[in-house]
Amino acid sequence: MPPTASSSFRSVSDHLAKMAFVMTGELYRNSRALKQLRSLSDAGYIVEVWHLAGKAPAPPLPASITVHDLARPSGKGPLFFRHVDRLFRETLSDVHADIVHASDLYALAACRRRADDLGAALSYDAREYYPHVAGTVGKPWARWWWRHVERSHIGRANAVFTVSDSIADTLRSDYGIQRPRVVHNAPPTTLPDLANPVRSLRDRLGITSPIFVHLGQMKAQRGGPILLEALRRVDSVHLAFLGYGSEMNRMRDLARTHGLTERVHFLEPVSPDAIRDTIRDADVGITMLEDTCLNHRYALPNKLFDYIHAGLPVLGADLPEIRAVIARHDIGMTASPNHPEHVAEAMKAMLDAQKQSRWRANIPAARQAYSWEEASLFFLTGVDEALGRRSTVIKDPS
Repeated sequence: MPPTASSSFRSVSDHLAKMAFVMTGELYRNSRALKQLRSLSDAGYIVEVWHLAGKAPAPPLPASITVHDLARPSGKGPLFFRHVDRLFRETLSDVHADIVHASDLYALAACRRRADDLGAALSYDAREYYPHVAGTVGKPWARWWWRHVERSHIGRANAVFTVSDSIADTLRSDYGIQRPRVVHNAPPTTLPDLANPVRSLRDRLGITSPIFVHLGQMKAQRGGPILLEALRRVDSVHLAFLGYGSEMNRMRDLARTHGLTERVHFLEPVSPDAIRDTIRDADVGITMLEDTCLNHRYALPNKLFDYIHAGLPVLGADLPEIRAVIARHDIGMTASPNHPEHVAEAMKAMLDAQKQSRWRANIPAARQAYSWEEASLFFLTGVDEALGRRSTVIKDPS
């Protein structure tokens, strides 16, 4: 029987294990990495992190976590990833650790080489179905390359993690490996104390109308234009984008073209720890990945769980993993992500007071089913087993 969220975790060994944690991207905007680091610290690990620094402020982290900022390499596409691999190889050349953790595919090759040099354990977080991400659509050579990279190194990993059952099953089938551990990207039930009070979304916007909120990056194929097209068919509703990304300027232009500038709001992202308090008074949370690649089809985006923990009913893309969570717990609706008229009808239906009441009554059970307290136990057990360490689950006396 798996451990429950009312349990805590402790690693048992004769020394404190040291991990080198390497990620492509900005740590302070990555809620999954931040949660993993805090859990590792709680379990007695000493962790050094290398990430590509950005502009986000650093949240509080335990003393056992040391973060090294690396300058983001220049270039785009293959050239960028070549520079990233070289940067990580050079950076890790003098690093000593018991386990080297690749937080994404783009760090995996460098992490594998350093783990081999050290005779250390290797862990890998397949946070996406990388050969089939949106960026490889229409680029068979890119799809082939990333599949080749993953195949070359994933079999060496002593522990592999991913975010959904569909990706876990596919990785096992693609590479003939043991099924990766599924670690849902759900937020913790209890959040760290924040230095400054958080203003809610409704307070920031100063409106009383219904608010639909979309968290996360505004990138191609994530449903932004479809949501704007749908909003034209729905009166009174306001749509708030809380994030940033390469599609932001296009989205602003579309909002003007559709005459929606008074009802569409583009807000700066907040830290992962502040999301819940920021969106708590919205009416509906949206995740509308377009069905354009297998990575989207198999995704369980962290925003889905953020909405659940904020107490919001969810309007989700009608994709297998997202649909399963929403239907299993009856906490919202799904709509075809490629048809604005379907999305508009779902938006209208989600304003029904009786449905809202039913969905909100079901959210606490969904929140209990998907929490970082639960997910972290599977992550930590995998790391411990990669090191050949024993671990134990300590029951919460409360």
